[in-house]
Order: sequence, then C-alpha cells, then structure tokens
Amino acid sequence: QVQLVESGGGLVQPGGSLRLSCAFSGIGFSLSTMRWYRQAPGKQRELVATISSGRNTNYADSVEGRFTASRDNTKNTVYLQMNSLKPEDTAVYYCNAVQWPSGTTYWGQGTQVTVSS
Repeated sequence: QVQLVESGGGLVQPGGSLRLSCAFSGIGFSLSTMRWYRQAPGKQRELVATISSGRNTNYADSVEGRFTASRDNTKNTVYLQMNSLKPEDTAVYYCNAVQWPSGTTYWGQGTQVTVSS
C-alpha cells in the first residue's frame, strides 16, 4: 500500500513561486514513475509534469520552462518547483504514483494553488 501526501500549496501573486512536495510512503519509490496533475474548477484533470525513476522529465506545454519536477530518493519525496506563476495556474495539484513493480496507481489528496493579486 502506498500513501501520497502533498504539501506546499497556497496563495501567491502572479509572477511568484511555490514549491510543492509529495511524500511517498510505501515500497518502490525509487523505481516508481511520479506525476503531477492539476484540476481547475470546471475543467478536466490535466497532466502537468512527469519524472521517471531515472529522473527524466516531461512537461505540459503550458508550464514548460516555468515548472521543474525533481525527486529525492533518500526522502521518498517528489517536488514541483513552480516559477513565474500565472492566474491560469490556479488549480488543485495532485501527486500521482505508478508503483514499481505492481504498476498500481495511487493519488494524493491534492493541494490548492491560487495565483491572484
């Protein structure tokens, strides 16, 4: 069983920065692919960033160059550094794990990010 707990959300002004964290409890973190999704009110959940076990990253076009995903395998934690935030980044951000070796998918509870002046 895996549990994911996100933290780091909050209210920030446009142009500001936030760093989200997702703590993974369970086995297989270092070999698990981790993803960040977000869901804005009235919209579908969308994939924001992926970081593989080998630390390869991919980003949605809308956040490329502004967001950076990273992971610390000693702390079983994945991060999402968000810079140059825009009002359209406002959403609930969710951490997602595809656990190795089971392939089971797990979700965190989400953390609210609000970008507003």
